[in-house]
Amino acid sequence: MSLTAKEIMTTAVISIDKKQTLQEAISLMAEHNISGLPVTESDAVLAGVISNTDILNYAQKENVVPLFDPSGWVSPHAEIKDLTTVKRGIDFLAQTKVARLMKKKVHTAREETEMLDIARLMSRHQVNRVPIVDRENKLVGIVTRNDLVKNIAR
Repeated sequence: MSLTAKEIMTTAVISIDKKQTLQEAISLMAEHNISGLPVTESDAVLAGVISNTDILNYAQKENVVPLFDPSGWVSPHAEIKDLTTVKRGIDFLAQTKVARLMKKKVHTAREETEMLDIARLMSRHQVNRVPIVDRENKLVGIVTRNDLVKNIAR
């Protein structure tokens, strides 16, 4: 018998409310060394997901932080005018709500979903995390690729 989501998921899920800002999302991801967050609305109902890649792509597309590369580093050789642009970009991100950028189509699973099915879901949809929800779509846990690797290694 295969392990289920309930047996391998993280229950202390770090999530963000859709009304919070991209800057708050960036801070949470950096503080907890994670690459994405489930997005919730009232009563922990899952509303979407957001990843650091989504934010970086948005920042580059909108040209709000032109000196960022995917590593998040700013060039030490930047001119003062460029640093002013970076500050404006960071201020823009601080005002942009997570709801604007989150992906609303989320691939989820239930607690009874088997680990192999979650792995297939991740592979098929090329996602790094699967939020685990109850029948009311409330967030109860999350399974990441790292959770799968740890449990395969056992």
